[in-house]
Amino acid sequence: MSRIGKKAVAVPQGVEAKLDGKDLLVKGPKGELSMTFVNDVDVKMEDGNISVMPIGDTKRARSMWGMQRTLVSNLVDGVTEGFSKTLQLVGVGYRAAVQGKTVTLQLGFSHDVVYPIPEGIDVKCPDQTTVVISGINKQLVGQVAAEIREWRKPEPYKGKGVRYSDEFVFRKEGKKK
Repeated sequence: MSRIGKKAVAVPQGVEAKLDGKDLLVKGPKGELSMTFVNDVDVKMEDGNISVMPIGDTKRARSMWGMQRTLVSNLVDGVTEGFSKTLQLVGVGYRAAVQGKTVTLQLGFSHDVVYPIPEGIDVKCPDQTTVVISGINKQLVGQVAAEIREWRKPEPYKGKGVRYSDEFVFRKEGKKK
């Protein structure tokens, strides 16, 4: 049995959730999000809580149970608080700047990397080596952070590259004479 799936998701004050068959729409102070449940789970709204239960005892139904509950929890958290990821640029000359709807990155290439900011995502650069990505959709925030990081992953010898602020880069010792 799924330990996560057993817990009901509480809908806080100021958040409105509508369940229409397999579609869930959640509205809150930061915006609105929706999702469609898979056919292997059953969803119920009772007393301001959303509970997810598997239909049958198949492996897929049990797998989807906890995941669908977590997706509902992410919707509720997103419309109330939102999500954010922080990237650090480590390296000589590595810089970032937000210009309108694009992020311009200087990552040691002969050209600047221009990344268009998707709709629903807010990107800020408090300083030249920090990029803060925020939004209400957890999946989209993580995807944008991963795409920016993909341009120059941290390397293990000098630690140069784009890394998450909470990421530990395992450092290797270089060649010896």
